[in-house]
Amino acid sequence: MRARNLLMEQNVALDLARREAEMAIRARNDFLAVMNHEMRTPMHAIIALSSLLLETELTPEQRLMVETILKSSNLLATLINDVLDLSKLEDGSFELEATVFNLHTLFREVVNLIKPIAAVKKLSVVVSLSPDLPSCAIGDEKRLVQTMLNVVGNAVKFTKEGSISITATIAMPDSLRDSRDPEFYPVLSDGHFYLRVQVKDTGCGISPQELPHLFTKFAHSQNGSNKGYTGSGLGLAICKRFVNLMKGRIWLESEGIGKGCTTIFIVKLGISEDPALRFQQKLLPPIRAGQGEADPFGLKPAPKDEKNAIPSKIWHQRSF
Repeated sequence: MRARNLLMEQNVALDLARREAEMAIRARNDFLAVMNHEMRTPMHAIIALSSLLLETELTPEQRLMVETILKSSNLLATLINDVLDLSKLEDGSFELEATVFNLHTLFREVVNLIKPIAAVKKLSVVVSLSPDLPSCAIGDEKRLVQTMLNVVGNAVKFTKEGSISITATIAMPDSLRDSRDPEFYPVLSDGHFYLRVQVKDTGCGISPQELPHLFTKFAHSQNGSNKGYTGSGLGLAICKRFVNLMKGRIWLESEGIGKGCTTIFIVKLGISEDPALRFQQKLLPPIRAGQGEADPFGLKPAPKDEKNAIPSKIWHQRSF
């Protein structure tokens, strides 16, 4: 009888401790959410105004100071988002949202956000969209944008000169399985497709030995090639969590230091036939090849890639 009473007291104490822990987690997440919102608005204003200021006539010293403001603001804005997302991912309260969105417009928005930072370093950004890529998709648009911004942002950050190329295709069934990730089991089904995004840069590169560790929280390259670059070490770790939740995988490829880096991720999205978005797509500037100056987005046929060429199809490409 005494043992039974002791067990009941322990269970009551454990239940009370669990409830207190859950309340503390909710309070922390609520606080981070409020702070995230309150800090994001002025931070975006600083980023936008700094970008506009860079387009004016400045002395070399003034330009250097404004560029520092822009870089620091982008770093802080990323850190604010990462801390909130990591908190939710750690306690299991994070949930993906399923909405219908315009996939082509998503790529335009990502490039428009990255363009001011790339322009400071005089880097060209080229986007190639496969012609069979659906205009509309179903998935978590916000997290897909955040993943792309992290990946493309890293490419810009670690590239001093050259270019950044972004290629989006529908992943073929035979390319989904990879012996390097035996735990990834893609399941093809009607009404869904796997989006494959490849971001390639001409930056400092990464040694092959460090590639497997870059998706660990607070991981930084130790090869010395990234000297002078700052970051929290959370971006890729959070991207991996997002991609896993979207039933995909993400990995990096590099031939070594000084030879650039390629980041590839695959996510599963739903196919949408939403008539409202099809109408909206007609109202947006069209993505068409071969229009020359008549095309407001300056699109042109992408150079032919013999290895991944798609016969009898023209890729949509936009260069910035």
